[in-house]
Amino acid sequence: MKAKKPAQGKTADAVLNRPELFINWQLSQLEFNFRVLAQAVDASTPLLERLKFLCITDTNHDEFFEIKVAGLKQKIITGSVQTGPDNMAPADTIKEIAVRSHALVAEQFRVFNEALVPALSREGVRFLPRTEWTARQREWLRAHVNHVMPILSPVGLDPAHPFPRILNKGLTFIVALKGKDAFGRQGNMAIVQAPRSVPRVIKLLQNETGSGPSDFVFLSSVIHEFIGDLFPQMEVVGCYQFRVTRNSELYLDEEEIADLRRALEGELLSRRYGDAVRLEVADNCPADIISFLLDKFALSQDDLFQVDGPVNLHRLMAVYDLLDRPDLKYQTFTPKIPRKIARKINMFERIRDKDVLLHHPFESFVPVIDFVSEAARDPDVLAIKQTLYRTGPDSAIVEALVAAARAGKEVTVVIELKARFDEEANIALSNRLEDAGAHIIYGVVGYKTHAKMILVVRREEGDIRKYAHLGTGNYHARTSRLYTDYSFFTCDREITEDVHRLFLQLTSLGRVGKLKKLFDAPFSLHDSLLSKIERETLHAAKGQPAGIIAKLNHLTEPGIIQALYRASMAGVKVQLIVRSTCSLRPGLPGISDNIEVRSVVGRFLEHTRVLYFHNGGKPEVYCSSADWMVRNFFRRVETCFPIERPELRRKIIEDLECYLKDNSQAWVLQSDGTYRKLGPGAAEPFSAQTALLEKYSRPTGEA
Repeated sequence: MKAKKPAQGKTADAVLNRPELFINWQLSQLEFNFRVLAQAVDASTPLLERLKFLCITDTNHDEFFEIKVAGLKQKIITGSVQTGPDNMAPADTIKEIAVRSHALVAEQFRVFNEALVPALSREGVRFLPRTEWTARQREWLRAHVNHVMPILSPVGLDPAHPFPRILNKGLTFIVALKGKDAFGRQGNMAIVQAPRSVPRVIKLLQNETGSGPSDFVFLSSVIHEFIGDLFPQMEVVGCYQFRVTRNSELYLDEEEIADLRRALEGELLSRRYGDAVRLEVADNCPADIISFLLDKFALSQDDLFQVDGPVNLHRLMAVYDLLDRPDLKYQTFTPKIPRKIARKINMFERIRDKDVLLHHPFESFVPVIDFVSEAARDPDVLAIKQTLYRTGPDSAIVEALVAAARAGKEVTVVIELKARFDEEANIALSNRLEDAGAHIIYGVVGYKTHAKMILVVRREEGDIRKYAHLGTGNYHARTSRLYTDYSFFTCDREITEDVHRLFLQLTSLGRVGKLKKLFDAPFSLHDSLLSKIERETLHAAKGQPAGIIAKLNHLTEPGIIQALYRASMAGVKVQLIVRSTCSLRPGLPGISDNIEVRSVVGRFLEHTRVLYFHNGGKPEVYCSSADWMVRNFFRRVETCFPIERPELRRKIIEDLECYLKDNSQAWVLQSDGTYRKLGPGAAEPFSAQTALLEKYSRPTGEA
């Protein structure tokens, strides 16, 4: 299976290829975290949701270092001078990242200590430092820690006890000791690693400690208080928490691998101990100990982050989960199932009637589960084929696939083993499905299978009919409540035949040629989108109405960016809704005057990939699994599918108009790469996500 490479001669342009026209994509991705952090500051956001947004920024920042910073450091080590379209060398990018990352971390802990902790305390949610423990609380915590201490294995540092291997992102303590150990040697330092199985936040039991109903203590404080128990007859003169972040990218030469699953299982073990890329330490840690740690991990001062609080803010997510405080959280809602789906006998009857389009999380994910479950039970269903990228634990869809395979149906599942940070779960999933009798395919060597598609082959009245589901997001019930995505169901003969041929291509590796209605990566998608953009450009050049609206997660591919610049120069109005990374610079005189880029950050993670082309007054709308990035166009298997039914096109266009109207949670990208938060000013405040919640909560019979 050989994919097309970018056609340099077709997309390159001497004027539009200048580095200053592109924003560095790593820095752009880092800036997204500042927009998320702004949600933790926003007083209009419920208080525990603000804490949750703070935790999300920490998780995002961890992954940024584990993958993006680690990748840049790897390039520097190997002597690579490869640059992106912005022409920033890896070393220069690392320096800029260090500046912005330190600013981000400083702001994170300012928000935590100066805004969230006091606000939570006023609501009766308290984090108790050791200095405020009562005797009763200390006694209770002593009993609690007695269950933890036997698990800990302190390692004294001497020639016989070298510096231990430290787990990636694990909570660790370096302890300064005074006095002689059991063998008469002078103590110096020791390392204590906290097991990952032990909760990092402890809720004090009110009836046993006399605490308030929502009082918490950090595990780090408890270990710090009782650390001396691990070193009898010695004096602890200092105890400092730290955390090291390691390179978590997996390096597999797939061309040389006979069994991808086994190779990946082995590589996952090394992820815990990859090269260090960042060191976080308590802000009261002495300079000599910091230097010692930096030396042990081969890191520089730029890689050091001193923090005033817990070294892993993400673990505060447990507080959100432990507290039943609806007054401090978003108001709950129940995603709707359109009545025309609910009152049909089954999903197949509904799809035969008309194509179905659902907008999650505003509309329920249940019909997607029902589609697979009904197919598994239906005696007329002969085969089910599905791609799986991320599914989550206890997936009802996986259960249905297992049941279908055990019932003797032909079940083929294309599982992407290399879905980042879900590799282990996907290996277990592949084993389970294979044991049930399903045919398991691991995608294509060198290409991640990122397409979201299901094909059901059903016998009907002596004939064979195919049904398909295509989506912009994963088959993951939990994230379907948190991410915005579209689900599309159809039995259109040309679309389902395209899906059938795509599955053939994934399983047999034969080239199926041009598809009738779908665009696919790594083959036709890039050229097809360039052609659509060029068509709008030609319309504008002739003085005809033209317009492009694209809603994406990331926009970094140079050829597409240059095509959008040409469209803008011709007079095309280009409206981009890009949640995270954007390398295009809007508002450049004579180049991108007609381009607006906005990012909407709110309660739900914006995840839909939707494309609108004016097309001379005959609008075309597409949904896609792909962002506009090099990896999606040329190193992944992706789909882009048309929404042809007029009512469904209107539905998507109206949704897009909501995002373009947002003046409450929208940020507008400036030409210098910074973002400006929009405010309603004299206008009525308008939030796209709130408006869509209200829109889809209204009774409707249409799907």
